[in-house]
Amino acid sequence: MTTPHSASTSDISLEICGDDQEIAVIRLTRPAKRNALNDGLILALRNLLDGLPSSVRAAVIDGEGPHFCSGLDLSELKDRDAGQGLLHSRMWHAALERVQFGPVPVVAALHGAVVGGGLELASACHIRVADESTFYALPEGSRGIFVGGGGAVRIPRLIGTARMTDMMMTGRVYNAADGERIGMAQYLVPTGAAFEKALELAKRIAQNAPLTNYALMHALPRIAEQPADQGFLTEAMMAAIAQSAPEAKQRVRAFLDGKAAKVQKA
Repeated sequence: MTTPHSASTSDISLEICGDDQEIAVIRLTRPAKRNALNDGLILALRNLLDGLPSSVRAAVIDGEGPHFCSGLDLSELKDRDAGQGLLHSRMWHAALERVQFGPVPVVAALHGAVVGGGLELASACHIRVADESTFYALPEGSRGIFVGGGGAVRIPRLIGTARMTDMMMTGRVYNAADGERIGMAQYLVPTGAAFEKALELAKRIAQNAPLTNYALMHALPRIAEQPADQGFLTEAMMAAIAQSAPEAKQRVRAFLDGKAAKVQKA
């Protein structure tokens, strides 16, 4: 693995790695604050995603130290009127939208605290790998605030509105195993192994045809929200576009010629 390209701020770092510089590793670097999110970090995350080199085909988001992200840095919470609060929330929406609907698929390597805004960030990622130290919580109810980074939309789509309501009303904390069971993460690995597994998955994703990855990121979640008749039409158009790409034609031909591996039982 080579890492000639790197960039960082005090709150977040970027490394480009892989034999073809195809993987971006984005790491929250506020371990003393359990990687709590402030506006500077959120804006830096957006800027990093917008400025990724063209060679990058997948990304991993990780947190330095024992925790992925403990949520909003309440020490930096400002007194805002309703209009200022609205605009602030919309700024976070725009930044996390670049995670979900950005240039490349994003895999989250979860460990320790995935709390509040940390869970909002994780829910914007496409694949979540949790290790056994992971725990999930939404303590906004006890703080007298409400989620503002897109969690009210994304988290119920993972675990359902009733479970999210319970978490916010009662302060319920889910451990790693129960979190994976209800849909917080797609993978559960031993403590300390989340980043390694996330990187493995990102390398596998990077081998896909870029247009197929784009369709999975941008079209599939929108199809899921459409009425069935509209979803079928969107699916048909996306399928036609994807299979018309030169790379798709080459990959299908390789399979038909026996040069591509067949799917095997796991």
